[in-house]
Amino acid sequence: MTGIWSLEQTLRHDRLIVAIGIATVVAFSWGYLLAGAGIDTSMADMPMDPEPWSAGQALLMFAMWWVMMIAMMVPSAAPAILLFATVKRRQAATDSPVIASWLFLAGYLLIWAGFSVVAVSLQWALDQAGLLSGMMASTSHVLAGVILIAAGLYQMTPIKRACLRYCQSPLLFLSIYWQPNALGALRMGVRHGSYCVGCCWFLMALLFVVGIMNLAWVAAVAIYVAFEKLMPHHQWLSRAAGILLIVAGGIVLARGYVDPASISL
Repeated sequence: MTGIWSLEQTLRHDRLIVAIGIATVVAFSWGYLLAGAGIDTSMADMPMDPEPWSAGQALLMFAMWWVMMIAMMVPSAAPAILLFATVKRRQAATDSPVIASWLFLAGYLLIWAGFSVVAVSLQWALDQAGLLSGMMASTSHVLAGVILIAAGLYQMTPIKRACLRYCQSPLLFLSIYWQPNALGALRMGVRHGSYCVGCCWFLMALLFVVGIMNLAWVAAVAIYVAFEKLMPHHQWLSRAAGILLIVAGGIVLARGYVDPASISL
């Protein structure tokens, strides 16, 4: 009994350290975003003329996207990371469960860094085409409507369901894709991050409709993602969201314009 009690105490200790680390990362990420992410927001509501990006501006935009993805996605990935730490400790492996959990998280964030590169590239293309406002929201009703409808349709695809299945069930993911040692932890984080990107990437595209700098909508999408991933027996949520997005896209196209201020929270 003493050995079991000691193991449980150690498990709690490991999970507490990992949980505090995750909370700290998320808190710093939201703090960076609330502080403006290094972007001057005084000109946000003014129309912008397309200008070439400097290397510094491109790097700043990448940092903004990556930190935003960390703030939005890490909370919903916490159950998988904490479960990973628990399993690692119960295996009595030589490598530290805490360090291995950080490697798992690093792999997860690496995938979202790759997504951020793609997002910044798309933002640059839209900006150079004059399709983004100072708030980095679509100025084209056609573009906004297409994004909304496409995001809604993606909610109902087999790819979305397959990726969401692994995001909703950390135990299933770990049982299928478990790998030993530190490199294995990193690879597992990369794979788990890949499923999360596959599940949520089109939802992130909605920020081009309402404004990348619209933190109320960033928070709203993050909350929705958490509900979708943490409610495994409520498949209707994805379908309902998909239908709402399709209807919203149809309304935007029918009206012939998109006014981000009219849909801000």
